[in-house]
Amino acid sequence: MIIIPAIDIIDGKVVRLQEGDYGKAKNYSLSPDDAAKNFFDCGAKYLHVVDLDGAKSGKADNAKVIEKIVSECKLKVEVGGGIRTQNQIEKYLDCGVSKVILGTIAVKDFAFTERCITKFGDKIAVGVDAKDGFVAVNGWKEIRNLSSIDFCKKLEKINVSNVIYTDISKDGMLSGTNLDIYKVLCQTFNIKITASGGISSINEIIKLKEVGAYAAILGKALYENLLDLKSAIEAAGD
Repeated sequence: MIIIPAIDIIDGKVVRLQEGDYGKAKNYSLSPDDAAKNFFDCGAKYLHVVDLDGAKSGKADNAKVIEKIVSECKLKVEVGGGIRTQNQIEKYLDCGVSKVILGTIAVKDFAFTERCITKFGDKIAVGVDAKDGFVAVNGWKEIRNLSSIDFCKKLEKINVSNVIYTDISKDGMLSGTNLDIYKVLCQTFNIKITASGGISSINEIIKLKEVGAYAAILGKALYENLLDLKSAIEAAGD
C-alpha cells in the first residue's frame, strides 16, 4: 500500500481543517516547500496537495504555489481543489503533476469527467468526499442527495482508475478513520481506493492494507507528530 502525505493550502500556507470546516483551519509554520522536502527526507515517494481556496471558489487559486512545489520537490504529486476545466488539467500535467483529482466537477458535470477519463486515462483520479454516506461538493459545503456508493458505481462504469474517498466526519479529527467503508469499497469495486480522513495510527494503516486499500493519505497526524512517516511507510510496505 502506498503512503501519501498531504499538504492542504489556504493563501499559500499549510493548513489542516477539522471536518472540512474552513472556520477551524489550523495554520502550520512551515512552508509548503519545506513540508514537501521533509516528507521526501522521511522516505515518501508521493505527495497529495489540495488547493482549499480553489475547492471553494472553483478556481485554481494556489496554482502558482503548487507549481513551485512540483518544480522543486522530487515527489510524484497529485493535485486537487478548484480544477474545473480541461485547460487547468493540462496546465498542471504540463508542469509535472503526476495525477489530477477531480472533485466537485465530477459530480456536477459527469460528462466532462467521462471525457477527461477518455483523454487523460489514469492521470485523472476522482475525489469522493462523503458525509453520512452522501457526496459533498464545493469545498464540502454542499451535501448532494447522491449516495457515495452509487457515485462510485458510476465512476467504475466510465473506467475511473483511482478514487480518493474521504469521510468528512473523520477528517482532521485525529479520532481514527472509517475502516468499515474502505472495506466495503475495496470489496465492491475494481478501482484503486485511496483512504483519506482521520488516519492516526500504525494499526489503522495495517488494517487498511489488509482490506485492500491502494493508498492512504496522511495529514494532521503527521503535523501533530502522532504518526511517524517513516514508520507508516514501513508498515504499509511502500
